[in-house]
Amino acid sequence: MTTVAEDVARKSVVLEAVRREIAGVVVGQERLIERLLVALLCNGHVLIEGVPGLAKTLSVTTLARTIQAGFRRIQFTPDLLPADLTGTLIFHQKSGEFVPKKGPIFTNILLADEINRAPAKVQSALLEAMQERQVTIGDRTHPLDDPFMVLATQNPIEQEGTYPLPEAQTDRFMLKLNVTYPPKEQELAILRRMARNRVELSVEPVMDPADIRELRELVDGVYMDPRIEEYVVDLVDATRHPENCGLSIGNLIQYGASPRATIYLTLTAKAHALLQGRGYVTPLDVKALAADVLRHRIVVSYEAEAEGMRSEELIAQILDNVAVP
Repeated sequence: MTTVAEDVARKSVVLEAVRREIAGVVVGQERLIERLLVALLCNGHVLIEGVPGLAKTLSVTTLARTIQAGFRRIQFTPDLLPADLTGTLIFHQKSGEFVPKKGPIFTNILLADEINRAPAKVQSALLEAMQERQVTIGDRTHPLDDPFMVLATQNPIEQEGTYPLPEAQTDRFMLKLNVTYPPKEQELAILRRMARNRVELSVEPVMDPADIRELRELVDGVYMDPRIEEYVVDLVDATRHPENCGLSIGNLIQYGASPRATIYLTLTAKAHALLQGRGYVTPLDVKALAADVLRHRIVVSYEAEAEGMRSEELIAQILDNVAVP
């Protein structure tokens, strides 16, 4: 515990430098930035949902610029093909052979902008690469770079010309974040910083892939008490059997969260503790990430939809009723 605490204090300097650089560009959105860092430390992917103009893309690109690593942005459209993402084979006239031409997916941080505008084949190609962390072109399999992180955005209000992600595919994302409107004070700061024809906002890279790998090892070393481990399992089990914690909402949940949610909730709670400068997990770390880990893994029933009930409201009831250690 003492060694972990010392390592956390030492590496917190790097994380604070990243936050400081992002804050110089993005006004507010502290929760979004923190969750992006959590996913980065846990080697996970993030699905960001929000109406246009809320700095989703700006936050992702700014985070990428603080890291000395590769970054690509793909604007997903209905006419996109899987080869446009993963790459294809090209005939080389001099050698008389087909050689692979790697696509933009071969990078460290990939921004999949408006992922729900691409057809199912393209979504499947991306999500397979996210899970396997490799891409097959022709008869050869190519490993993806390390680190490899997909940050996908989607617009929840405009459904014309979109291909919504199925629940089985959204489960590949470690976190699903809902971005909301900023308060008036922050919007005034946005006006004063961005309301001009030419905006120059500089970002310095303060972290490299070696730092990320070291931080991920440090996340694994963050201590979690066995009682908190049981608390995580109880929370996930309550999404499948809510009656076990005294809730009568079983008719509102069609499918609960999978064991992948248990793994991700544990990892993200450790990363959250690290970002707070601690080498141990508290129940508050688990509660802070519960909604982001579970909201896209709980499938509400038709009855819940008829009542206008969202998964976040069910998660809130579960958090209120499951005993905290």
